[in-house]
Amino acid sequence: MANDFEQLPAAVRRERILARVSETGFVRVADLSREFGVSEVTVRSDLDAIERENPIDRVHGGAVLRGGTSLREEPFEQALSTSADEKRRIGVAAAALVRSGDSLILDVGTTPAAVAAALLDRDDLDDLVIVTNSLTTALALEPAIPRFTVVVTGGTLRPLQHSLVAPFAAKVLDELHVDLAFLGGTGVHPEGGATNVNLAETELKRAMLLSADRAVFVADASKVGRVDLGRIGSIEEFDTLVTTGVDERMRAEFEKRGIDVVIT
Repeated sequence: MANDFEQLPAAVRRERILARVSETGFVRVADLSREFGVSEVTVRSDLDAIERENPIDRVHGGAVLRGGTSLREEPFEQALSTSADEKRRIGVAAAALVRSGDSLILDVGTTPAAVAAALLDRDDLDDLVIVTNSLTTALALEPAIPRFTVVVTGGTLRPLQHSLVAPFAAKVLDELHVDLAFLGGTGVHPEGGATNVNLAETELKRAMLLSADRAVFVADASKVGRVDLGRIGSIEEFDTLVTTGVDERMRAEFEKRGIDVVIT
């Protein structure tokens, strides 16, 4: 059956596309093609026309909002104080999913760092193996050694997040298979999936996702409903979303795709 938007005049379609870019900060050609029932060639033409008169920039596979906040990455220390109580609650709820003897991946970022802090506070846990690409998280977990074994991926240092990325970071992950991966990012959306603004980190997050039996996405309420440039994975590839807020309509959309939503 034809998409309801298929017969929209070009001007109306472009207005709606612009509204979507303004709302989410990033749109993909393929997604717009499916949504509006037109070819990807038509969508690219629409985006080119929108770019000439509006504050968007064309990028490979889509378009981004020029100067949009969803494409700016905060330094780790700055992000640490943002929604601190929300992240602490997420950390406690996520850490509750871990049992003694588990092997884990802990992603870079302040919300996964909150998971690390909550694990450290659990004196009932023993024999954990924790793999991370975050120097901050590795050092924070040091007091738990030898109760925890901490493995650092190696790789090239990104000073903004104190993270290790390609080259070499993914080589360790190629040799590992863990029980649980706790991943963060800058956006999570039922249709757009789990996303992140930095492409180098996104690539490694994807490798982490593929190395785990189960994956948990941790995100405060400000990340829910956002779609950013780098796609970590579809929602169907995750088992659980731990967050502090999501409206009922969007929660239903997440759960329809098979992901458990834990609200702290």
